[in-house]
Amino acid sequence: VQLQASGGGLVQAGGSLSVSCAASGRTGIVSRLVMGWFRQAPGNEREFVAAISRSGGSTDYADSLKGRFTISRDNAKNVVYLRMDNLQPEDTAVYYCAAKTAILSDTNIRPPQYWGQGTQVTVSS
Repeated sequence: VQLQASGGGLVQAGGSLSVSCAASGRTGIVSRLVMGWFRQAPGNEREFVAAISRSGGSTDYADSLKGRFTISRDNAKNVVYLRMDNLQPEDTAVYYCAAKTAILSDTNIRPPQYWGQGTQVTVSS
C-alpha cells in the first residue's frame, strides 16, 4: 500500500485548510483499509488526529480536535480528506496519512500498518 499526502501549507489563525491522501495498492486492498491522520509537532511525539472506517460510515477523532476537524473519504477515488477549521498555532505540525486493514465498521487505526509521507501545516498567529 502506498499513501500519498498533499495539501498542506501556511494559513493564518482562524483559517481553514484541507489535506488529502491518495491510497494505492494491489487490487482490493484499499477497500479493506481504515484510514486516518496523525500529526507531529517539533519536539512532540506523533499523535492521533482522526480515522474513518472502510465504508466512511464511522469516524473517530482526538477529543481535543472534535468539532474543528472533519475526516471523509471517497472510495471511488481511494482518497481520504481532512478538513481543518478554526486552525490555531498549536495545530502546526507535519500531518501524516496512515492506514490499517480492518473489519468494515472499525475505526481503530492504532498502530497503523502503513504510513504516507508527511505534509506540513503551519498556522501563523
